[in-house]
Amino acid sequence: MKKLLFITGTRADFGKIEPLASIAKNRGYHIYFFVTGMHLLEKYGLTSIEVARVKGAKREEFINQMEGDSLEKILAKTIMGFSDYLKKIKPDMVLIHGDRVEALGAALVCASQNVRSAHIEGGEVSGTIDEVYRHCNTKLCTSHFVSSQSAKNRVISMGEHPDRVFIIGSPELDTHKANKDISLADVLAYYEILWEEFGVFIFHSVTSELKDLKEQLVNIFTALKRTKKNFVIIAPNNDPGSEMIFKEINKLPSQRFKVIPSMRFSYFSILLKNAKLLVGNSSAGVREAPFLGTPSINIGSRQKNRSFSKSVTNYSYQNDPSLDKLIEKKWGNKHLSDKSFGSGNSSKKFIKVLDQKKVWSLKTQKTFFEKSKS
Repeated sequence: MKKLLFITGTRADFGKIEPLASIAKNRGYHIYFFVTGMHLLEKYGLTSIEVARVKGAKREEFINQMEGDSLEKILAKTIMGFSDYLKKIKPDMVLIHGDRVEALGAALVCASQNVRSAHIEGGEVSGTIDEVYRHCNTKLCTSHFVSSQSAKNRVISMGEHPDRVFIIGSPELDTHKANKDISLADVLAYYEILWEEFGVFIFHSVTSELKDLKEQLVNIFTALKRTKKNFVIIAPNNDPGSEMIFKEINKLPSQRFKVIPSMRFSYFSILLKNAKLLVGNSSAGVREAPFLGTPSINIGSRQKNRSFSKSVTNYSYQNDPSLDKLIEKKWGNKHLSDKSFGSGNSSKKFIKVLDQKKVWSLKTQKTFFEKSKS
């Protein structure tokens, strides 16, 4: 059976690829993980243990950064480590998710070595450097597993042939749909969360806005404290500026703010489903929260134009200074499930594509597709 190699550098991307890897493994494919990035940093919860829970899969752990490394340095290290591992196991296909620097490194290596690769969730839009990386990966990869028709249209507009693009939805929704074995009480006890009514806060730095980050954080956390609400805070990604976020988080009173470096994805699903509100700039606020019916406030430019769900309220630092009043207004206003990014059956659509000859017959050498000539 064919070898599939997944690269994972963050807790978030693993939540998306794990359902795909699991169904492929059950189908008989040989599964390999190249584990790097935040997974191997103690500060972010050493989440490589999550990958280790996938039984029957093989994994390679590679430290691609030291604290304070620049993105280009992390990229260079990733390329070196991944290149060596790729030559060692000779996979039939490499599965690359999204827009992180580790994904870009893997895509560059695959293109350079003429190895078949598939990009997961390309064609998305956002307001950060991630969009640049994401679109680079689209051009570097052989085929594409996208979340929606609009994402497919964007990928095609970048010169990718429609035969290379497959709509499967957002894979993490599979976990949210199937997650019925864990109770809220289990989650609260495991993470020592003392309140039954709470909001969730997740905020990442935007590398192009670092000069404004300090002021943004002060305004946001001042508003959170004014509300008198309880919040579970999930630590930010390890992007430039994350130290500034940690510094401000550490000033918050522990009686009302519970800081967690990282959560098991299945536990996070239950937490988010039961939260009164999600506040921040994580993709969870524009994709997973709407699917679960949880209201969210999307702060700033990081997820700009990524979702138009009725459960999402966009907040601009410049246009609306009363974030605390907005939190009070949206708190607990549950919505119907939004299925714009799928119904929680991405893994079934994914394996259906893998089981066909079509995806394996695509040439790794691509030519630019011009729609007018079709």
